[in-house]
Amino acid sequence: MFKNLDLRNVLFLDIETVPSYPAYHQIPDEMKALWDKKARFIKDSADDTPEITYRKAGIYAEFGKIVCISVGLFTGQKFRLTSFAGDDEQKLLSDFSLMLSKFSKQGNMLCAHNGKEFDFPYIARRMLINGLPLPDQLNLAGKKPWEVNHLDTMELWKFGDYKHYTSLQLLAFLFDIPNPKDDIDGSEVGGIYWDSHDIQRISRYCQKDVITIARLMNRYMGQEMILDDDIEIINP
Repeated sequence: MFKNLDLRNVLFLDIETVPSYPAYHQIPDEMKALWDKKARFIKDSADDTPEITYRKAGIYAEFGKIVCISVGLFTGQKFRLTSFAGDDEQKLLSDFSLMLSKFSKQGNMLCAHNGKEFDFPYIARRMLINGLPLPDQLNLAGKKPWEVNHLDTMELWKFGDYKHYTSLQLLAFLFDIPNPKDDIDGSEVGGIYWDSHDIQRISRYCQKDVITIARLMNRYMGQEMILDDDIEIINP
């Protein structure tokens, strides 16, 4: 798989998202009415109210926001990580976009797990909502499929089977990669953000996912996976 791919040309990333408001009763009335309509289609059971369903709001770019984007890059023998995180989503996205513009070279690629269905479109939508221009790597309008330099470790695992979903945690287990969910999982991020506002904990969790995605690509390509001693965390 990808025998000629140079992982130094791949930017690995993961995002953490939360509902736009701490609780259902704090949503402005007009948006609350729009959420109520959305909730009818996504509720888990007939008895679920829009308030109960609001725990899912963070996974929808129209009703959620990004609180962390972590990125990783192979440089020589090291894997360097950094995170863009905080309450100011516009600044977070602007800083990420600036970094992405420096990475914009012919042949460079973005890689995430389920990135084509979640991370990449979510980032693009939130950039537009925040009034930011789309970086070329995320602006897919008018591009042919082979012109989109996105890798998706979940899509690669599907081998054309579009009905199949496999979590990053399961693939980590199958390939003997350390479990990235040893502290929290994605369903807990909203509560940690709104209840304890522990941005550092969310960032660490996000970075673990990026490391796991990079290690999964190592495994896909038959390589030795990066070691903990080879990982460097850099402030943006």
